[in-house]
Amino acid sequence: MYYAYVIKSEVADFLYKGHCEDLNKRLKEHNSGYTESIKKFIPFRIAYFETFSTRNEAIQREKYFKTASGRRYLKSKMVP
Repeated sequence: MYYAYVIKSEVADFLYKGHCEDLNKRLKEHNSGYTESIKKFIPFRIAYFETFSTRNEAIQREKYFKTASGRRYLKSKMVP
């Protein structure tokens, strides 16, 4: 199973969109500073995710989340 996800910083108005195979492991990596470019926004929480049977589907959905219409869609679906 694959995931397209959005995590939200708990200290800043910052969203990160990605895809992965293990959502909990990936969140731990983000919160441990594994991703250098978003270290300053730690800690994160999962704001939204969707599951897919293939990696390609998850990648395509992540790309959609990064578009203007995808951001509008997420705004309507995410927990504040």
